[in-house]
Amino acid sequence: MGRVAELRAPVIMAEFDLSSPGHIRVLSPAPASKASVFVRAHGEPIGTVYVEVRGGALDVAVVRTKVVDELSMDVRRTMGVDLATDSGWLEAAKPTHFARMHAAYVSMPERIAVLLCTRERPEALKRCLESLVKQDHSNFSVWVVDNAPKTPATREVVKAFRDRLDIKYIEANRPGLSRARNVALAADIDANIVAWIDDDEIADSLWLSEISRSFAQRPDAAAVSGLVLPAELLTMPQVWFEQYGGHSKGRGYTPTEFSPATRHIQHPLFPLPLFGSGANMAFRISALREMGGFDEALGAGTLTMGAEDTKMFSELLMSGATLLYRPSAITRHFHRRDEAALERQMTGYGVGLPAFYTALVISHPSYLWPLARLVRQGIRELASRGGDREATIGPEFPRSYLDAHRQALLRGPGWYVRQRWINARERRGSKVSCDRG
Repeated sequence: MGRVAELRAPVIMAEFDLSSPGHIRVLSPAPASKASVFVRAHGEPIGTVYVEVRGGALDVAVVRTKVVDELSMDVRRTMGVDLATDSGWLEAAKPTHFARMHAAYVSMPERIAVLLCTRERPEALKRCLESLVKQDHSNFSVWVVDNAPKTPATREVVKAFRDRLDIKYIEANRPGLSRARNVALAADIDANIVAWIDDDEIADSLWLSEISRSFAQRPDAAAVSGLVLPAELLTMPQVWFEQYGGHSKGRGYTPTEFSPATRHIQHPLFPLPLFGSGANMAFRISALREMGGFDEALGAGTLTMGAEDTKMFSELLMSGATLLYRPSAITRHFHRRDEAALERQMTGYGVGLPAFYTALVISHPSYLWPLARLVRQGIRELASRGGDREATIGPEFPRSYLDAHRQALLRGPGWYVRQRWINARERRGSKVSCDRG
């Protein structure tokens, strides 16, 4: 992720596309001395550079120099051009293979459905939906799942977008992200592919077309995940989260495939780096339904706080499915701005992963032996100080967050079992209520 450990908030967020080498697009302006510049080539991701901001503005010449110094090898590998020469920049401005393939696909795209679970965050929902209006994909629907609503705010936002999007409203009465996901899966979805985005994100204009193009290229793929970049870095907690790995956590800008053939490289039961993130993932809906949907004792709104996405990816891989990571399918996430929220998130990550392993053992006892063989690697990765997961954090990163994360690891198994008991009790109560009715 570059020298992210050196960043101090606020940071300007910007994009620089080699197809327009004289222009920088500022996404999140700030009175900053540093900028995070996401570099693309005709929309295709190349990498990120961090540059000095002088006089309150980004200098194109400074950005170009940084790109040459730090990303020349990536550009040469991706595009076959040498940016060290003027002719290289002229070549980079010409349409690439990626650009031609993308343009050909969006002329006749496959139908896709966007599933968006939300709860009482109407302003964030509006912002996310605005980004969906700008998609270059012309054949999609949006299904907004209102999770245990207390007010009609979400429904009103959906109504406001009915003239701009093919949008549907679904109400999920019981709280919990996995429950909301499963309510969506039970609906009469009008597409074979479903893409998930969170309400605290915005989608790049190529997001949906790159997801569906990936499925079209690989009919054997059950899932596709994409790159999640920060939407802003205005506070130090947001910078710290990005230092810890953000949502893509080491996956980076290189397309990757996971399948039975790659098991020796990264085991399906050891999701570090992540196979994908729930913030930017898509599936063939038949694959999700065959797996029985998401585990309702995992995910936001439960004691375990997350990992429902990780469990789905791992179970698909263990079943023999193929998963694709495609960094050209990009979303941007608004990280937590305050320290307390980030500490809760770090705690949630600590609880979520061992809860995920507990869930696998309970639902698939045969996984116990392969998991036992991964114990040493897991302990080294999760509990030790230093290592890859801490290599990019800066000196100001609060060690208390890391301690909270490690301490939470011990709580995951018990909290998962307790959440299953709570869910079972709720189902029994619901059944009794229905019988009496």
